[in-house]
Amino acid sequence: MKAYIAYIKQNLLLTFRDRQVLFFNYLFPLIFFFLFGQLTHAERGGTAPEVVTMVLTIGVLGGGFFGAGIRAVQDREQNILRRFKVAPITPGPILAAGLISGLAHFIPVTFLVLLLAKVLYGMPFPERWMSLLVFISVAVLAFRAMGGIIAAVSNSMAESQIIIQILYFPMLFLSGATIPLQIMPEWVQTVAQFVPSTHLFSGVQMILVRKQGLMEVLAPLGSLLLTTLVGTVLAMKLFRWEKEETLPASSKAWVVAILLPFLGIGIWQTYSKEHLAQAKVMERQSRRERSRIFRDVRIVKGDGTVIERGGLLVRSGKIAEIYTGDSPDADAVKADAVEAAGKTLLPGLIDTHIHLGAPGGFMDYSKVDMAAQMEPSKTIHRELAAYLYSGVTAVRSVGDLLDAMEGARKKLDSGERAGAELFYTGPMFTTEGGHGTEYFRGMPENIRKQAEAQFVRLPKSPAEVAAQVAELKKQGVHAVKAILESGFPGRPFNRMDTAIYKAVAAAAKEHGLALATHTGNLRDIQDAVDAGTTSIEHGAMMEEIPVALFEQMKAKGVVYTPTLSVYESLMLASTGNSSMFDRSLVQQVGPAALLQSSKQFLQSGKMGDMTSAAPYLKIGFENARKNVLRAFQVGVTMTTGSDAGNPGVIHGPTVQRELQLMVEAGIPPAQAIAAATVNAAKLLGVANRTGRLEKGYEATMVLVDGNPLKDIAATEQVSSVLLKGERIDRAGLFEEDRKKK
Repeated sequence: MKAYIAYIKQNLLLTFRDRQVLFFNYLFPLIFFFLFGQLTHAERGGTAPEVVTMVLTIGVLGGGFFGAGIRAVQDREQNILRRFKVAPITPGPILAAGLISGLAHFIPVTFLVLLLAKVLYGMPFPERWMSLLVFISVAVLAFRAMGGIIAAVSNSMAESQIIIQILYFPMLFLSGATIPLQIMPEWVQTVAQFVPSTHLFSGVQMILVRKQGLMEVLAPLGSLLLTTLVGTVLAMKLFRWEKEETLPASSKAWVVAILLPFLGIGIWQTYSKEHLAQAKVMERQSRRERSRIFRDVRIVKGDGTVIERGGLLVRSGKIAEIYTGDSPDADAVKADAVEAAGKTLLPGLIDTHIHLGAPGGFMDYSKVDMAAQMEPSKTIHRELAAYLYSGVTAVRSVGDLLDAMEGARKKLDSGERAGAELFYTGPMFTTEGGHGTEYFRGMPENIRKQAEAQFVRLPKSPAEVAAQVAELKKQGVHAVKAILESGFPGRPFNRMDTAIYKAVAAAAKEHGLALATHTGNLRDIQDAVDAGTTSIEHGAMMEEIPVALFEQMKAKGVVYTPTLSVYESLMLASTGNSSMFDRSLVQQVGPAALLQSSKQFLQSGKMGDMTSAAPYLKIGFENARKNVLRAFQVGVTMTTGSDAGNPGVIHGPTVQRELQLMVEAGIPPAQAIAAATVNAAKLLGVANRTGRLEKGYEATMVLVDGNPLKDIAATEQVSSVLLKGERIDRAGLFEEDRKKK
């Protein structure tokens, strides 16, 4: 042990006096730090963690290959090691000294880089700094062990240089330390998973950006530890004191041994594609942290307040400042400038009533596999992307398969997929033969039961209701939906027993869940209001809702979601009118095949009962418009819900059409916008963080051309979309789905 301590001390003293060591360990990383920082404008946020990761990766690679590798060969060629051969010392202290001196030099560099990133670029000190320290330490040891192997198998300085260059440059360029991996072709990203430095880079990035601990980076950490062990053992086995001692060329194959731990990771990543998902997460997080200032823009806050000309600063995913009049210069606030004269900034729009499991088109169901139609996992991510593309930043599913909703929410929350924020009620509470059960009648028995278990709840007693609501609460639903409707002439349904419905309302209240009630007539609305529902969905299609009933809704704080879009769509379709598919935004986001087949079906004359119902559907639409105006006049809180997924209401720019229909019904544009923003956010229970443009709120907003307060159709002229500070790459939202075709 004395020999180890003595040699380590001596080696540290020598290296701290070596100008070359000091340059490459301290000054060289700082050169890259300032270079990358300036190139990426790290002072504007978002890229500082990536800059730190790049610099640390380059430093670890350089110290391992050029520090440990070349230094050991130099010592042998200059006969320095020969002098120790006659001393009572083994290769152990020499190799240990190389590892320890590497740590002693690099740990201070790590803290120096972190300090500079905080002072110059505002990057917070890592939450998991101990995890970062451990991971970096293991990485330093692993790559210095690699350098030790190279030194052991190289017979000359020239050979060591060749081997180092063969390993160093691929590791440098494929790790992400110089060129972001996410911009490379997918096959290059996959090849990179077999490269040790890639896992060094991703491990540091996961700790810095995603604030993960050692357990989350266990695979790369374990591989680096194994590399350290294998490299050290082999370096001792192949250690040579004199340059005259040569090894056969075949011995250089030992270098491959240090790469073996990463073979398993590479194979797994090739199979699982986890690295691709992780790259997207990291890129998304970086964009969310970016600072931006919207200048000379009209700001519609969502609550009725309007700033005709002002600015809005986004920092770290939140609204940092709102300015009235002149906006500060972008450089002064260290932000990217978005010049927005003539444009309007709105809170992100919200659709509180959709069905992701249905496509929204018209089709000949005699030619459609209904079982396949009930698999939203095939289309759900594209639909959520279509909403985000359109400036609809949050949606609430009020009747879809529960597992599909849970899976989609997890991918959105993790950042693996980009799409509108998803809220959901889970299965709908109805009754045997009630609305919601008709979708499964044509299915085989085994498939029907599986679908019903995910889609509906059919309680027969209050006790059963209580158990089912409690279970849904555990599964993470955001609200409960119940159906009170007996249908209409030609399409009757069984109506839920009022006592069962009251039990649903009581259970929802007990568990702190909002209750959305689907109604079809005045009796349904009255029962729902009396039971304490949170919202009325649809209203009464064939009846005008009396002022007195609206006054009850206002008094009890019941929200009204009129779903005008679906009424209009059914009315138009009954006459063969396919204009609902001609809107520009619909054509941009709607699957082309679905739009084409829907228009063909409407023109085919196969509408059947719907054609004969055209007069009634027209009356229903007119009643819905009257009810909306009456609700506004009484002061009932309204939200936007489109019932998208139903025939004619394509997922995506749904709120825009709902707003247009509200305004056409007589609602002032500012109040209509409030229904789509602040009111909808309150209904979803997130009004403390979104739905308004206020300092401290999430930077979730949409920039549109024109002035929607004068022409509500301007909400369809989407210029850009931000979700929690991330400026959405709208064109790239559908890239993954295009690759699957």
